[in-house]
Amino acid sequence: MPLVQPITPCLWFDDQAEEAAKHYTAIFRNSRIREIARFGKASHEHYRDREGKVMTVAFELEGQPFTALNGGPLFKFNESVSLQVICETQEDIDHYWEKLSAGGDPNARQCGWLKDRFGLSWQVFPRVLIDMITDPNPAKSQRATEAMLKMRKFDIAALQRALRG
Repeated sequence: MPLVQPITPCLWFDDQAEEAAKHYTAIFRNSRIREIARFGKASHEHYRDREGKVMTVAFELEGQPFTALNGGPLFKFNESVSLQVICETQEDIDHYWEKLSAGGDPNARQCGWLKDRFGLSWQVFPRVLIDMITDPNPAKSQRATEAMLKMRKFDIAALQRALRG
């Protein structure tokens, strides 16, 4: 029996669960698809045209388990839920920003947020930003916050310059 975490995010897709899981696991280094379940005869009453097609995909991104569900077109992602990618380097920010935003909504890219090609929102930001915007010196934290709010993709060097004044 596969290991199941007590809390695992379930992402609802129309019919792109496997495509999305493959896309995400190709982007994140420590990632894998664990298992794929298919609709069977028992689901025929609710999902008449899906027998034999992918129902769920269990996958991991950096060790975090997820489930992708092909639940149909009823629900769509919105910005009220996003996944955070906390980065150590500018190279990591650039990598995740480029890969996750490819094919996504170009107008939904601001202040470290982006929307991928499946409509899922992501926040790609540097770990040091947390220290910057919570700096005990109010002038420093204000400068860092102002710089942050003007950015689409985060630039660590520019944030550091703003913090220093």
